[in-house]
Parts: sequence; structure tokens; C-alpha cells
Amino acid sequence: MKLGAFSISLTVKNLQASKEFYENLGFEATGGSMEQNYLIMKNESTLIGLFHGMFDKNILTFNPGWDVNAGKLEQYDDVRDIQKSLKANGVIFASEADETSNGPGSFVIVDPDGNPILVDQHV
Repeated sequence: MKLGAFSISLTVKNLQASKEFYENLGFEATGGSMEQNYLIMKNESTLIGLFHGMFDKNILTFNPGWDVNAGKLEQYDDVRDIQKSLKANGVIFASEADETSNGPGSFVIVDPDGNPILVDQHV
């Protein structure tokens, strides 16, 4: 199963303070904006999303079809195929992708410890 680029999406109290903190660790903003209340920070192949006021918990995020530079992969497992495979294995979903659609789609599952996992396909 190819889940695509991985990032951690952090809910932050102060976007500017978090941006500065991660810049001190060598991260650079590569997406989002302060005005949109989120930034995507990158250090080599490590991605961290900083989100202010968008959700309550930190989220593990996978992006099928994307590499770590948000570039489209030539070959990838579609989010709907991943969802079908997980359903066949008995995984319970918090939200599901529309299996009759094509292109972008997403679903959310929750691990045994309550950590949300977002599989979010943009292509």
C-alpha cells in the first residue's frame, strides 16, 4: 500500500511563534500562509503542517499521489483503493472518501490510541 508523502499536522496556539520555532530547527515555509492560518514547513524530506484554529488534535497525514515536494507521482495507490483495502481488513472509519468519485478525496481513521490519521489525496 503506497500512502504517499507523510507529514504531521500540528494544531498550534500561535502560528507565528511556531513558525519561528521550526525555522530555528532548519525548517522553511513551503506552503500555506499566515492569512490562511496554516503553514507547511519542510526540512529536507520532513514535513510539518502548522494549523491554527482548524482542528483539536494533532493529525498524522498521508498524501497519496504526492512526493515530499507536493509533486505528482506517476504511480500511486488511489485513496479509494486504499480505503477499500482497509475496509476489507476491518478498519473502522471516522470519515470516508466517496468511492464513486475520481481525483481528490480523503478519509480519516483513528488508531487504537485515539490518534487521527488523515489520508488526503489532492490529485
